[in-house]
Amino acid sequence: MRVFKTKSFSRRAKDMGLDDEALLKAIREMLQGLYEANLGGSIYKKRVPLGARGKSGGARTIVAFKMKDKAIFLYGFPKNERGNINKKEEGALKGLADVFLNYSENQIADAVKAGDLIEVHDEKIH
Repeated sequence: MRVFKTKSFSRRAKDMGLDDEALLKAIREMLQGLYEANLGGSIYKKRVPLGARGKSGGARTIVAFKMKDKAIFLYGFPKNERGNINKKEEGALKGLADVFLNYSENQIADAVKAGDLIEVHDEKIH
């Protein structure tokens, strides 16, 4: 299982103080079926803690997820900033998920090389 974040998600995560270990923990939980909502179109809403605030006061992430294949963090926001994404955003994120989840290994390598996707490595996720 490979885990990625988009360039825009990476910038936003840095601004929120969201580190890679928290993202990897979220994916390990998703592999166990633990997530807040399946939004359809292979995108999921997953809460991620921000520092000492825990999940309830943390961030919400939107993850493109294909079991035992790949996960891509597409979007994130602090819970205190907004409650959810709107339908227009949801549609755009589903389209983006469809593209990224269907990338070939060569396309992934090209996206990583171009900086559009950033791989988050974890030896515990298989």
